[in-house]
This record gives sequence, C-alpha cells and structure tokens, in this order.
Amino acid sequence: MTDDPFENMLAQMDRAEEYADVDHGVFERLKHPERTLKVTLPVELDSGEVEVFEGYRCQFDSARGPFKGGVRFHPSVTQREVEALAGWMTWKTALVDLPYGGAKGGVICEPKELTQNDLESLTRRYTEGIRRMIGPETDVPAPDMNTNPQTMAWMMDTYSMYEGHSVPQVVTGKPLEIGGTPGRVAATGRGVSIVTERLFDYLDRDLSNATVAIQGFGNVGSNAARLLDEAGARIVATSDVTGAAYDPDGLDVAALGAHVDAGGLIEEYVAGEFRATPENRRTDGGSRWDDPDRITNGELLTLDVDVLIPAAVEGVITADNVDDLRAAAIVEAANGPTTVAADEVLTERDVQVVPDILANAGGVIVSYLEWVQNAQEFSWPLETVNAELERRIGTAFDQTIDQYDEKGLPDLRTAAYTLALERTASAHEYRGLFP
Repeated sequence: MTDDPFENMLAQMDRAEEYADVDHGVFERLKHPERTLKVTLPVELDSGEVEVFEGYRCQFDSARGPFKGGVRFHPSVTQREVEALAGWMTWKTALVDLPYGGAKGGVICEPKELTQNDLESLTRRYTEGIRRMIGPETDVPAPDMNTNPQTMAWMMDTYSMYEGHSVPQVVTGKPLEIGGTPGRVAATGRGVSIVTERLFDYLDRDLSNATVAIQGFGNVGSNAARLLDEAGARIVATSDVTGAAYDPDGLDVAALGAHVDAGGLIEEYVAGEFRATPENRRTDGGSRWDDPDRITNGELLTLDVDVLIPAAVEGVITADNVDDLRAAAIVEAANGPTTVAADEVLTERDVQVVPDILANAGGVIVSYLEWVQNAQEFSWPLETVNAELERRIGTAFDQTIDQYDEKGLPDLRTAAYTLALERTASAHEYRGLFP
C-alpha cells in the first residue's frame, strides 16, 4: 500500500473493478492519462530576479466531453499528483453526470513568498504555456488550492488576448463582473454541507448538535463550517497550517471566519483575546463559548466526533494514524485525503466514508453551470444555482447509496467508483477505439 497519490487512485479503481460492469480492456485504458504537459516558466519577479518555475497540465480522459479541472499553486505539486487529481476529476464528473472528462494543472511555487504582481506574471506565463491545450470546447480550467477568481481572470484575459476577443467560457470560477456565476466560491463547501446532511438522514441520525471537526479552514472548509453551523451542527475544531482551534462546546464560526477573512491565522486567533460575535453573547454579556484550545492538525484528526471532514491536502489519513481515528463518519472535502491502506481499516470498522469524488463535487457542478451560462450568454440568480447544485449532488448521493445497498458493496467509495467507471467505460464503448 503506497502513499503515492496516483498509485492510491489506481488502487481505488482496482477495488471497484470486480463490482463494476466494465470490460477489462476498457478498464485498463482508464488507468492511463491521455496526455501530460510539463512547462518551464521563467518569470521576472518584483525583486528584479528571474526565477524559473515548473508547471503541469494533465488531461486524463475525454470520452464524456471536454476536460475539466482546477489549477493549484503549491510547493508540493508533482506530475504524479497532478495526474492523480486529473483521474479523480474524471471519476467525479462521471459520478455527478456532467458532460466532462477530467484534467488538472499545477505550478510548483510558494504563493506566500510571491507578490500580487509576481502571481499575475506567473499565472499569465503558465496560461501561455498551456494555452494550446485549453479552450472552451477542449479543456476548461478552474480554481484549486491557492488559486481564486482573480487567478481565473488573469487566465481568461491571457487566453482572450491570443484569440483576439473575450472568451469567458475558457475558465470557470471567474469574478462575477467577467462572466462568473453567483455561488461558485462557496460551491464546494456547500456541496460538502449538503452531503453531510444527506449522510445523517441516511444513517437516521440528527445533525442538530452533532460534533464536527474540519481539518482545513480555507475556502472549502470555512464554507462547510459556516453552513453546517447554520444547520445546527457543532463545529468543535478546525485548522490551518499553523495549527488547530478546539472547543468541545463549539467554536464561534462567524468570529473565526471574520478573523481568517481579514488575513488572520488560527494560531493568532487562539492566542489572542477571544471575542464572540454580538449575536452569540449571553444576556449577562458573556459568550456561549469558552476560549478555544490550540491543538495540532494531527490531534484534530483523532478527536472523538460525529463527523471528521478533511478539507486540506491529500494523504492525511494513513495506515500510521487510522487506528487513532475516533470519528463516527468521514466526509472527504479534500481530494485523496485517505490512503487505500487506511480505507480498508475504516471499512472493517464500519466507519462510513463519503468519498471525495462525491463529497467535494459541488465546485465542478457549479463550474459546469457557469460554463453553460457563458456559452449561452445568459445568467441565473444565486437561488437557481444553489437549487441546481443541491439537486445534482443530491441525486449523485442517492444513486451512490442505492448502488451501495442494492449490490451489498463494502463501502461508499466502491459504490461511487462503480458508477463512475461504468459511465466512463460506456462512453468509451460507444465511441470505439480510433483509428
């Protein structure tokens, strides 16, 4: 059992093969990305130095439609990671029944060490490097780790300059002013919240006052925390790279969110004087919550909670720590947070794990809605976007549960992969093998 993300993805596929109605020859084709491009990106920084960065774009499978997948800026980006993420995106889009294949991009860099001008220059250089691969009907990038609507605006503008006219549908996750859609920024976290609520309904348990630990308080984790808090759950812990805040009585999610939105870190929040938001104050002037304690990210994973939501990077639940996990259920907001070795232990312990290809599909669903609106030069209000997100991810959840129950599958991940592999393989079989 390996912690290599690509080998991890292949092992997840292999676990599902015996249950999936897929020709073995087609199944073997599905293990290989169609192409991966490596680009070298020399950039003149604000400091006057020229630094050479490396970037990748992997296009995994196009049988169901144009490639779709995010772009991440992170020091740990590797070709294997990008290829694994492109594979996971392939199964994700098939599971939620979008007319897409899977792709992923990444640049090896530390965004915190770059100025805004540096990031713009790097983004534009990367876009030029991959622009022959991308396009509204070919490959449509989106935000991912350490990228955001501004990054997508730079990508869209760079591509459009070469085309000679504005091409908003070449990327999704853009600012509203240039063709973005309401609800896209919160979409992945909203999807995580919806799936968590659906899981509690399926398990016939009450989400109200359920305890939740969320590893990662970035865009996905913070929105999931906010929405689950509004639904009545108790967010007892969350974290960033500096550590985690923990309070068994529940964190003040609104106050923590405001602190992080203002550029603050969790270690600063825990160390500073705790101030509850006005609506959370008791009549005697105190807070409903005590000051949170500081714990490590590793300790957060082992808390005794109703739901653990890993919302950071891949490979955090492994054979080394799985025996210490005490969560009753896991909802994977990050891509690939659980290794296959850990997965097998969780299955043996009957810990329900909602897999990443279902749990975090809200982002690509709303990206699809943005792409459709751009193509039609039409826009929908937030209520319509959120309703369509809930309908699509809810349908995928129900279909995964039906597959799990009717076939007596070992876990929800196998059920999700069975559906995704069958849909992708069916597209391959209809299209045939060229030439």
